[in-house]
Amino acid sequence: MKARFQGRVAVVTGVSRGLGLGLLREFQAAGLHVAGCARSTPAWAENEENSSVFFRAVDVRDAAALAEFAAAVRQRWGGIDLWVNNAGVLEPIGMGRDLDPAAFAAHIAINVDGVWNGCRAFLQGAHIQGRGGTLVNISSGAAHSAYRGWAAYCAGKAAVDQLSRVLALEEAEYGIRVFALAPGIIETDMQRVIRKQSATDFPDVEKFRRLHEEGLLGGPTEPAAAILRLAFGPPLDPARVVLDLRDSVELRES
Repeated sequence: MKARFQGRVAVVTGVSRGLGLGLLREFQAAGLHVAGCARSTPAWAENEENSSVFFRAVDVRDAAALAEFAAAVRQRWGGIDLWVNNAGVLEPIGMGRDLDPAAFAAHIAINVDGVWNGCRAFLQGAHIQGRGGTLVNISSGAAHSAYRGWAAYCAGKAAVDQLSRVLALEEAEYGIRVFALAPGIIETDMQRVIRKQSATDFPDVEKFRRLHEEGLLGGPTEPAAAILRLAFGPPLDPARVVLDLRDSVELRES
């Protein structure tokens, strides 16, 4: 498999832990050069000596810093073939009527504006390098399934889905693939935060506790193969932009 992806370059945002770190490691194992960013430098990055991985501390809310990071990746490896907007937060959790406006705005600044900043950084460079590429925005089932207590999270992920649809239409003629992928329920720190919530703030908490107890959560490396299939496999139907890994047989079996 490494020979198949030799010379390919991927970028993943939010790689300090969880899904982002899982994707970075799986892409690295598959033979790609991988660049990752996060708001602060995790311990693993301080000790990273492998030339196939490049890390920089970048806040996705800072459009200029993210664009500079993308430029540094291109300078290092000549281009970017795959960009995954993974960085995101869950909080604030609570009934919409009680949410602090500043907390809601801060959430949208990361989960929507931060994704947009990543899209822009990748797409502008892709047009300059002129070799197409693939953009994957990590979405969630919460984009289309409403949960009490997740007003910010559901709204933000729905926005990411629609943003992805628009960009897919705009970029198709330039050979750029754009997707929003819901990876399923992955066992990460975010899930552990969810399970600690009170039923007052998050009335649907028992569903997530039950899924954990029944061993139905996926691992943080599992979506990597599906993302590589989206980026480097045969093209899907152009109408298929918003995808759920649980429902996409060809992605789960890739």
